Amino acid sequence: MPRPSGMPGRDCPRCPRLVAFRQNWREREPEWFNAPVDSFGPLEARLLIVGLAPGLRGANRTGRPFTGDYAGDLLYGTLKEFGFAQGDYRANPDDGLTLIDCRITNAVRCVPPDNKPTPQEIATCRDFLAATIKEMPRLSAAVALGRVAHETLIAANGARRSECPFGHGRNHALAAFTLFDSYHCSRYNTNTGVLTPQMFRDVFAQVRAQLGTSPAMTIG
Repeated sequence: MPRPSGMPGRDCPRCPRLVAFRQNWREREPEWFNAPVDSFGPLEARLLIVGLAPGLRGANRTGRPFTGDYAGDLLYGTLKEFGFAQGDYRANPDDGLTLIDCRITNAVRCVPPDNKPTPQEIATCRDFLAATIKEMPRLSAAVALGRVAHETLIAANGARRSECPFGHGRNHALAAFTLFDSYHCSRYNTNTGVLTPQMFRDVFAQVRAQLGTSPAMTIG
């Protein structure tokens, strides 16, 4: 079987439960994207952000990571603040927003029921993440949004979880890049105070300090 590219096909058959859920929503909402969601941002980016999975009414509907739900408001606003994005985010893939030196993907590319992929589904989708990493020649930093993203990034890089424990604000030097950990920017985490906007900014301040000043931050 050939090594996959960083993107599964529109009708990827690997996870039966996710296939059934995807088909159900194609029938219910035929105008939605309802397919594995591709990464967003340039291949030559030095920063990769990894989330959990597409949200049902977010990326699964719109076809772009973190687009159409609350998590995108906080993520893209923070990326603009630190020079990793430019343009206006309007929760629509046609809003003209572009990423600068940054790419966004998910640990699992298809929307899971109740936003909870199984361990088997996470493992099954991991080689797409590994391929995404390999196709980014300048990659030097990654931000894991939540424990699942952290653990699958660790596994994709052949490191041991015990040597790289997850913790908000922590960073880990892996063979290919530095891994920065953050709690996921979900509405639940922000509503309950698990993650505040300042805590989220602090993570990206660390990333920006490592990567250096972005040209986007010097042009207004």
